[in-house]
Amino acid sequence: MGKRIRIGSRRSRLAVIQTEELVSYIREHCPDMEPEIVAMETAGDRRLDLTLDKIGGKGLFVREIDRALIEGGIDLAVHSLKDVPMEESEEIPIISFSRREDPRDVLVLPSGIKEWKGRGIIGCSSFRRRIQAAELFPEAEFRMIRGNVPTRLAKLDQGEYDALILAAAGLKRLGLDGRIARYFSSEEILPAAGQGILAVQGRAGMDHRFLDGFNAYGSAVAARAERAYVRCLNGGCSSPVTAYARVEKGFICLTGLYYREADGFFAAESISGPAEEAEQLGIALAHEMERRYGR
Repeated sequence: MGKRIRIGSRRSRLAVIQTEELVSYIREHCPDMEPEIVAMETAGDRRLDLTLDKIGGKGLFVREIDRALIEGGIDLAVHSLKDVPMEESEEIPIISFSRREDPRDVLVLPSGIKEWKGRGIIGCSSFRRRIQAAELFPEAEFRMIRGNVPTRLAKLDQGEYDALILAAAGLKRLGLDGRIARYFSSEEILPAAGQGILAVQGRAGMDHRFLDGFNAYGSAVAARAERAYVRCLNGGCSSPVTAYARVEKGFICLTGLYYREADGFFAAESISGPAEEAEQLGIALAHEMERRYGR
């Protein structure tokens, strides 16, 4: 029996599947370790009747797990990066980023329906998605929907909604990509910062070199740029502020969505540069958007 490594995860099937990516890596590359998933229910999982901004933000999906990591109940934690607050904890830093799964948002229709006219009720709890999708579907009505992916799909198939907007990454990890009716390009709907990337957190001061091979360089670069942009603009759970980075051959192209709360104006702009300057590029783009469009 190797050294036990306890890995914290949310209890949802998607979260466990995502955590199993790290478990598989450890089993293959660290034969002296025995990974174990410790699944937990978070406050964000329990309160499905309100939008996230009404109950404390996306941090509700990670707080219980973070506490267990800090207190030593678990050794590592796996989160969807988009759920991790932009201000990282020095006690439990992000130590590794997974290879990025498809970051795009997608349209999902009821089972058996192949086409949609753009009218009816779209289930969409994200303000970021809603303001962008409203430009594409001006005749649609947007209503909040919470719950895990299978729960949302069940509500769709029961006729509570005419369509959903979800993340491609989650559907693909669950083997449900056959439900996707349309992929939105980043020019149509800019995805959430970090969407499609898994973040592994550990306690500061511990030796985490055994995870070096799990860390994906492109994901780490994109994450630094996207999160720097959102952090600089004080984007939070209820803000549509987001950024998406493409990394290729040592260069990065970062596109940021800017939102002006006073009048609901939003716009997207891009910046490019060397990958090693990812964080500086995110900050520079944020400052340029503020200069150009004001508060």
